[in-house]
Amino acid sequence: MKKLCYFLALFLAFIDQLVKFFIRRNMHLYESIPVIKDFFSITYVRNTGGAFSILQNKTYLLLIIAFVVLFFLIGYIEKQKELKKVEAISLGMLLGGIVGNLIDRLVEGQVIDYFDFNIFGYAYPVFNLSDCFIVIGILFMCYFIIRSDIYDRRRKRGEHKA
Repeated sequence: MKKLCYFLALFLAFIDQLVKFFIRRNMHLYESIPVIKDFFSITYVRNTGGAFSILQNKTYLLLIIAFVVLFFLIGYIEKQKELKKVEAISLGMLLGGIVGNLIDRLVEGQVIDYFDFNIFGYAYPVFNLSDCFIVIGILFMCYFIIRSDIYDRRRKRGEHKA
């Protein structure tokens, strides 16, 4: 499962970078293409901060944070004798998302964002595929942790048959 984790991370980072390449090549900065009127657009923006533009212009700090998180995630993966499939997928998504945005910060000094939603009049912050991978990876990891905890409690009470 470790191979699945790393393959998924590389594949997702590649897809993210491919989409960003097409955005940079085919759109002007701040150009917006409506996809679903008054709801969803592809809008080319650059973000020097993190999620929701926190830590604006703190590129070096965000790079350090990304490298530290990558270091710990890879360390965790390598220490595991066996990863469950959902755990490998969630870790692969986290790694792929972090690497996708890390490449932007290293090459561009900022992250390319493009998914632009307007939900009930609220202009949600523009984000990208890597951000999606990170959020979904975290959700899968939460699911895995909760499921494992429930399984362990049932096993301790003798409710689960091996």
